[in-house]
Amino acid sequence: MPVAALKTERLVLRDWRDDDLAPFAALNADPRVAEFLPAALTRAESDALADRIRASLGCHGFGLWAVEIQGGAPFIGFVGISVPLFAAAFTPCTEIGWRLAHAHWGHGYATEAARAALAYGFEQLGLEEIVAFTTADNVRSRAVMERLGMTRSAADDFEHPALASGDPLRPHVLYRIRAPRKRILAPR
Repeated sequence: MPVAALKTERLVLRDWRDDDLAPFAALNADPRVAEFLPAALTRAESDALADRIRASLGCHGFGLWAVEIQGGAPFIGFVGISVPLFAAAFTPCTEIGWRLAHAHWGHGYATEAARAALAYGFEQLGLEEIVAFTTADNVRSRAVMERLGMTRSAADDFEHPALASGDPLRPHVLYRIRAPRKRILAPR
C-alpha cells in the first residue's frame, strides 16, 4: 500500500529510507532519548524496530513516519499513529507517538508533526479518538500532549504491562483527544 506523506510548514513526514537507519540507531543509542524507555537500543535492535515500523507503514499506508526538516536535516526521528499491541483497559486504540534526536528537541517539531498526524487520523482515517501515553515522569512528552489539546484523567493511568513490577518506568499516564466535531451549518 502506498505510504501517505504529510507536510507541515517546516517538516515532511514520509516513508522510511535505508539511509535513515544510521541516524535512527544513533538516536536510539542516546541515553537522553532513552531516558524514559526501557533501555537504549543496539544497532541491531534499532534496525529491527525500523523494520517493524516500515512493515506497518507498508501494510496500512500510515504509521510512524520518518520526519525530516524541509531543506534541512534529512532525518530527525519519527512521529505518527499506530495501534499498541499490548492489552490494557483502553485498548484496542490508536496511539500517537514520537521520538526525535536530542539535537532537535525544543524547536516545536514534535508538536508540529504530531498535529499533522492527528489531522490525518481524524480527517483521512475517520478515527474518533487518539491516545498518547508515557511514563509518569516524562514531563517533556506530557507537555507535547497538552500542547496538542490532549487531556488526562488520573482514572486512566496504568501500569505498562510490558515492564516488570517495580520498574520505575512502569507507572504510565494516558492522554486522550477526540475528533473535532464537524459544524453543520443550518440553512438560512
